[in-house]
Order: sequence, then C-alpha cells, then structure tokens
Amino acid sequence: MAKVRVIGISGSLRQGSFNSALLAAATGLMPHDSELVAATIRGIPLYDGDVEAQQGIPAVVAQLKDQVAAAHGLLLVTPEYNNSIPGVFKNAIDWMSRPAADIARVFGGRKVALIGASPGGFGTILSQNAWLPVLRTLGTDLWTPGRLMVSRAGNVFAADGTLSDDKVREQLRSYLQGFVAFVAGA
Repeated sequence: MAKVRVIGISGSLRQGSFNSALLAAATGLMPHDSELVAATIRGIPLYDGDVEAQQGIPAVVAQLKDQVAAAHGLLLVTPEYNNSIPGVFKNAIDWMSRPAADIARVFGGRKVALIGASPGGFGTILSQNAWLPVLRTLGTDLWTPGRLMVSRAGNVFAADGTLSDDKVREQLRSYLQGFVAFVAGA
C-alpha cells in the first residue's frame, strides 16, 4: 500500500466541538506515509425508510459512503451524549448502511478506529463501548490495541480550538501511528 488514506468523521455538529477539534488536530499529526481527510455528517437528514423508498439515498449520504468506500481506513471521532452514542452520529451511520446490500462495500472489512473527547472525567469510554456492537454488526475490522479518550477536553484545547496539551498531542500522534500501521497491514 503506497499511501494510507483515512477518512475521519466527527460525530458532532456543534461549531465549537471538542471532537471536531480533535479530528482537526489529527489531520496534522498523521504519519508521513498517510493522509487523513475530514468528512462531515452535516446535512444528513433523519433516517426515514419512507424517504429511502420514495427518493432513494440522499446525495449527502451517497457522497459520504463513497468517501468511506474509497478510503483504506475510517476514524470515528465520537462525543458521548447521555453515556452513549450521539444520535446524529448513529443516524449518519444508519443511513450509510442503506441499502443493506451496500454494507459490505462501505463497511465490510473496513479498518476502523474510535477516539473521542469529552469535558467529563471519563472521556468517551461509554460512547466508544456503545459503538462496539454497531461496528461488529457492520462487519468492520476494529483496531482495539489502542484507545484514546480525551477527558476534561476544555483544558486541552485553546480558545481557537487548537490542541494545546502536549501530552494529549503525543498520545494522539502515537495512536494514529498505530492505526495507520494496522491499516497498512504492518
């Protein structure tokens, strides 16, 4: 594999999202033989089987599915809402799994990693755990040796959203190196 291409998706729509900031930081910390392209879930409507049956897959969903399918790996940057997966993020993945015949193209065997940031003291451990059965059902190949759960995120990002904590920066860099090696089959 010449250059590892990873698509990263933040599960938050908020302007000042710690998770979008974490994804932005990750784009600049990738190993030299790889790239991380940030994608978005913004504009994805609530899943509705009637809409799917009558109008098909929304263009914004089809575009995201194609981005993921063309990449070597997928980095999910997940907030934690009420001790679980954010609804907008799960909704996006639900749309991306439609039609069911397309699951293998988009997710089947796809190398996936989970990271997240939270203002709380436990990071995103419950959200990341809640993703496990979803990712298993979709047939992904989840990278599990590393975990990155940024806690007390308000203390690790500057007011402009840049990552200001050197320890977290190095943890993120190390995490990304491990994930890229996993994706590349090293």
